[in-house]
Amino acid sequence: MSDSIDDERQRIREQKKRELQQRLENGDAPGDGDASSSTDVPTEPIEIDGAGHLESVVDAYPVVLVDCYADWCGPCQMLEPTIEALAAETEAAVAKVDVDANQPLAQQLGARGVPTLVLYADGEPVERTTGVQPRGTLEQWITSYS
Repeated sequence: MSDSIDDERQRIREQKKRELQQRLENGDAPGDGDASSSTDVPTEPIEIDGAGHLESVVDAYPVVLVDCYADWCGPCQMLEPTIEALAAETEAAVAKVDVDANQPLAQQLGARGVPTLVLYADGEPVERTTGVQPRGTLEQWITSYS
C-alpha cells in the first residue's frame, strides 16, 4: 500500500509542477491574483499539534478541510490518498488531527469516530461527516465554499 501512496504523491507533485511551469510560461508569477490563489495554499496536509495550531490554520485560509484520523484506523488509511490529493489539487488547506495524540481537540471537533472530516469556511465549521467519503463528495464541499 505504501508504494501506491508514494506513486500517487509523485503523480500529484508532477501535476503541480506542470501547472506551475505553465503559469510561469504564461507570465503569471506565483502569488499573482487574489489571496485565495492556489499557490498560497499548502499542497500537503498540515499536521496539527493542538487547538491553538488548528485555530491559526483555520484563521489563515478561507477553506480548510480537517481530517481527524488514527494511525490504527483502516478506513483512515484508505482515505489518506484522497486527503493527499485534495491538499495538492484543490483550493482548500488540508489539516490532519491525530485523535490519539490530540484527544481534547478531537472531542472539541466532535470526532466520535474516525475518520471524521470537518470543513471550515471563513473560520466557521460548515460541513461534518464521519467515515470514508468519495473524493467527488469532498471536492464538491470544497468548491461550494471556495
